[in-house]
Amino acid sequence: MNTLNVLFLCTHNSARSILAEAMLNHIVQGTSGTHFKAFSAGSSPRENQQPNPLAMQVLKSAGIATDYLRSKTWDEFALPDAPHMDLVITVCDNAAGEVCPYWPGQPATAHWGYPDPSDVQGTDEERVAAFRNTMHMIQKRLQLLVSLPADKLQKTMLQNTARELAKDHA
Repeated sequence: MNTLNVLFLCTHNSARSILAEAMLNHIVQGTSGTHFKAFSAGSSPRENQQPNPLAMQVLKSAGIATDYLRSKTWDEFALPDAPHMDLVITVCDNAAGEVCPYWPGQPATAHWGYPDPSDVQGTDEERVAAFRNTMHMIQKRLQLLVSLPADKLQKTMLQNTARELAKDHA
């Protein structure tokens, strides 16, 4: 099977979409079977937006590579030389309601909403725990996605499969 390119979208591309990109790329490292390549972007990253330092901290603590991660606009993935996307998943409520740009090939789409860990107020420990919890919620869905049989990942099935994961495993 070919590699399935998955794009995770959020508003600023600094927390949830970054966590999802890093986690999926980490999960599939060295696995056999279906191959996935994760990307992330935001609908409106702030000027000079960087990944949230707490997102980077929890990823590093989990042994997940972060050196390649950066916040970027989804416009990068609408360019002619951009990778073809097979699946586009919004991971925050803001991006779910926005009009997404057109991607060639009409990728499957799904919404996997997660609370924004950046909104958590409290001690440093409480804020880190919010990012860690979000990372673990994302990880559970992604592990289910990568373990699906190949027939569930065919283009005609991919959209329904991705949307079902959102319902059954929140």
